[in-house]
Amino acid sequence: MPAPPTSKTFGERIAEALVEDGLLTAEQVEELVAQQKKEGTRLVKLLVEKNAVSETDLVVCMGRVLNRQPVNLSRLNVSLEVAGLVPRELVLNHKVLPVARLEGKLFLAMADPLNVLALDDVKRITRLEVVPMIASERAILERLSHLETASHAGSMEEIIQESQKQAELEAEADTIQLAGVSAEEVSVDELAASTEEAPVIKLANLILVQAIKDRASDVHVEPFERTVRLRYRIDGALVDYPPPPKNLHLSLLSRLKIMSNLDIAERRLPQDGRMRMRVAGKEVDLRVSFLPTVHGEKCVLRVLDKSNLSAALNLLGMDDETFRRFKAAVDAPHGLMLVTGPTGSGKTTTLYSALNELNSPEYNIITVEDPVEFQVPGINQVPVRKDIGLTFANALRSILRQDPDIVMIGEIRDRETAEIAVEAALTGHQVLSTMHCNDAAGAIARLDEMGIAPFLIASSVILSCAQRLVRRICPACKEQQRYPEGMFQDLGIEPRQFAGVALYKGRGCDRCRNTGYAGRAAIIEAMAITDDIRKLIIERRSAMDIGQTAMAQGMKILREVALDKVRQGITTLEQVLVVTQKT
Repeated sequence: MPAPPTSKTFGERIAEALVEDGLLTAEQVEELVAQQKKEGTRLVKLLVEKNAVSETDLVVCMGRVLNRQPVNLSRLNVSLEVAGLVPRELVLNHKVLPVARLEGKLFLAMADPLNVLALDDVKRITRLEVVPMIASERAILERLSHLETASHAGSMEEIIQESQKQAELEAEADTIQLAGVSAEEVSVDELAASTEEAPVIKLANLILVQAIKDRASDVHVEPFERTVRLRYRIDGALVDYPPPPKNLHLSLLSRLKIMSNLDIAERRLPQDGRMRMRVAGKEVDLRVSFLPTVHGEKCVLRVLDKSNLSAALNLLGMDDETFRRFKAAVDAPHGLMLVTGPTGSGKTTTLYSALNELNSPEYNIITVEDPVEFQVPGINQVPVRKDIGLTFANALRSILRQDPDIVMIGEIRDRETAEIAVEAALTGHQVLSTMHCNDAAGAIARLDEMGIAPFLIASSVILSCAQRLVRRICPACKEQQRYPEGMFQDLGIEPRQFAGVALYKGRGCDRCRNTGYAGRAAIIEAMAITDDIRKLIIERRSAMDIGQTAMAQGMKILREVALDKVRQGITTLEQVLVVTQKT
């Protein structure tokens, strides 16, 4: 008599559904199941940790398997009272969030709707019947962050009201200055005490948590004669936010200095520091910079969110040919790999994605950076400190005596650093670095300009990339768009190239703050150094000649890559005009 069929686990049913939808291959599922058995973890959790599929796809698939409709938390009005029914520790531990209470029932958004322990804990604490709903872990944490901002940070209006009494004393400032005391001579003890006052703490928390919630990459606090301007850089564009009171500016900056372990008494010289904060169970590092101006210090905070790092190269969104060239350079045993582009174009993120691919116990990986942006387990990271003479070049000399296999240099800025990088690549090391150039071929000309001999460049460089970031169309308000023929002429392309292709644009909604864009995508041109290009380098031919040869050999330039993103419905023609240039 045949044995009865074994019942499949929930994870296996999810995996099968993902294979049916074409989001996973059978081979990937086999690897994940083997790893699940080895590590003793749950398959659904492993799918998220390994970025095998997006959280959105996983939630939709879970809903189909369980015959339940996923919930969109961004469109639900979750009250603080309902969210507070479950303790924060339990919410973070089980990745759940109460969204509504109705007639003795508690509707609970869950990243794992089959988590019996979570259901029992919530039922025991609330004494309500729990109705599980499916949502992604990221959506739950983002919603929790939004609720914490509303409940703990306080509104800007409240902070202004609390500081009105202090503002009334500003009229006395002129009298004090006439007595021979300058505005710079504020007592350090008084300043330190003011940073512990409730309005200042609330203001600092509000600014930082709002930055995380709105996915800002930078926060600018800028003083002027009578006002302070607060701006966030979101998806590459600076956006004005309600400004903090002028009379709290000095205390606010002192509070941020204390959080960054900097000297609050020093306001005449630039200072740089770091801080780490935890928002909705996620650790975020911030790089802090203070710069003295005529009206006081300007502060810029760079948000370094590790979740922005891709776990695999295939998540960078490269086309097949560009990915093949990039992967071949990453897998090469030695050579110099360069990623070029302006500040804020995602070069460091791309290099870290390559390092994540290479990060293995069998390799000794060392980086030298100014500063270290992301701290990665398993990689030795060295911060540059010019004040004590630890420059890129000095650090690199020591690194090469540390028996490295792979070296990452934050940026090649001068001849000395370039010489050591080339020498390391020629002596059997894999070297990854960035440069400030406009295109892939320009990196070759830049090295020549620094005084590196052409034959050394030709022998060491194996790949040169150029990178930019384009803004993604907001998926919540994405709609089809018709463009006039003049737009195609501005791009230097024939309209018939887009004949029959549906083009899209964001209408603007609350989710994207009426911009039509949400998030950014990388566009990368990759120039592999072939024998023909090596000959041109040795002959000291121009960057234009080298670029044309690379294009003849199949390299896609930035504009072509960006136009592919338009055809795929990822970005708009306007973004192509803004980010790339005609060739």
